[in-house]
Amino acid sequence: MDYLDQVSIMRHDSWPKFEQWRNEAGYRLILFTTKGIGSYLDYRYGADDILLFGRESAGVPDDVAAASDARLVIPIKPGLRSLNVAMAAAMALGEALRQTGSANSIRG
Repeated sequence: MDYLDQVSIMRHDSWPKFEQWRNEAGYRLILFTTKGIGSYLDYRYGADDILLFGRESAGVPDDVAAASDARLVIPIKPGLRSLNVAMAAAMALGEALRQTGSANSIRG
């Protein structure tokens, strides 16, 4: 990827360490799930939100879902299982960037 030098990647070696870092920093965790409560289009994003997407086949573990500050869904035609995770991530990130105007400050 020719733009990798433009992003910052941070790894956390466990869920508890990630949660500690996130809570200390005051970041909201926004989970995108087929079991979401509200539409991703109706949500008000902040520049410091963390967008989380689970596996297409299984989503995220229950403790991860419980830790999220919001659980959002991307509405699709009834009867369809779900969107491809890459497509869902692109749609959600596009909406979050549109709302926050922070396209130039994406965190990796």
